[in-house]
Amino acid sequence: MNIHEYQGKEVLRQFGVKVPNGYVAYTVDEAVQAAEKLGTAVTVVKAQIHAGGRGKAGGVKVAKNLEEVRTYADEILGKTLVTHQTGPEGKEVKRLLVEEGCDIKKEYYVGVVLDRVTSRVVFMASEEGGTEIEEVAEATPEKIFKEIIDPVIGLSPYQARRLAFNINIPDELIGKAVQFMTALYNAFIEKDCSIAEINPLVTTGDGEVLALDAKLNFDDNALYRQKDIMELRDLEEEDEKEIEASEYDLSYVSLDGNIGCMVNGAGLAMSTMDIINHYGGDPANFLDVGGGATAEKVTEAFKIILSDSNVKGIFVNIFGGIMKCDVIAEGVIEATKQVGLELPLVVRLEGTNVDKGKQILEESGLNITPATSMADGAEKIVSMVS
Repeated sequence: MNIHEYQGKEVLRQFGVKVPNGYVAYTVDEAVQAAEKLGTAVTVVKAQIHAGGRGKAGGVKVAKNLEEVRTYADEILGKTLVTHQTGPEGKEVKRLLVEEGCDIKKEYYVGVVLDRVTSRVVFMASEEGGTEIEEVAEATPEKIFKEIIDPVIGLSPYQARRLAFNINIPDELIGKAVQFMTALYNAFIEKDCSIAEINPLVTTGDGEVLALDAKLNFDDNALYRQKDIMELRDLEEEDEKEIEASEYDLSYVSLDGNIGCMVNGAGLAMSTMDIINHYGGDPANFLDVGGGATAEKVTEAFKIILSDSNVKGIFVNIFGGIMKCDVIAEGVIEATKQVGLELPLVVRLEGTNVDKGKQILEESGLNITPATSMADGAEKIVSMVS
């Protein structure tokens, strides 16, 4: 789950991470009132959407007086920002963060992520702050420093100091940088984050170490114990189909292709998308019905897939372990009848009760194309939608 920058900063503030003062605003008048409350010579007006690259898209403005705050707020609110993370359709700005300006001396990058290779949390830092870390990693990977953290001990002070020295934090601010990194790591662990990224972290003219921006993502599987974080969820920033899928415990991600996929298991779903690409097709979604799907859940999965107008065909690829193939077959038939499916449908079943499942599909009288393997199914659905 993702949250807005201003929400992330409030979470970090609870752990002692230093952030600039600021207020959220939903209207132009609220933005001006926020600037008046701050009373600083320079005020920053920042679009709040769930995407990076806002500055390059015109979503961050520096105002030197209240009139400029009003002008920028009016310009940004309601604007559709298109960044490298929004896709070409962009995102409409419905709220702003009005924040005090600061005397920036130098920008840095720090981030905490889970490294699935080592199964450890990794703290990353770079002197190249303010730019996309992916660009830094590609062009100058030697400028990214990493500390692998022992889960029993946590981030050690010597690790934080080493990172601070490596990215050339001024000597007199090393202590504050260590405190900042420790607080960020504590927030990451306590709040079950999947990402805690500060880009940029800045040193200021008055000797502070601040989070000028903040991106926090949270592990969906841990949200049941993070009730306060759940309250920060902004449904308007999420895909309607993904929201609906979550209500039925379906894992769904919308993509740009035209072949709808319904699979059980994340690994199989990824493989299914890969093999569709291999045969020249484009998946329209990632959809994992999980291991305990019922006929009702399969029906809802079909409805969600078909709500995407780009879908020209569907590939159902099920390996029955806990999931039984006959249950999937019944769900496919029920869904086909309910939605009046006219699009090409290819079904590949394998595993528990596979013969019974295939028999149910054969006797249904519906226009369902069976597949003997994953490759066979992918090849058939790609040829049918081409």
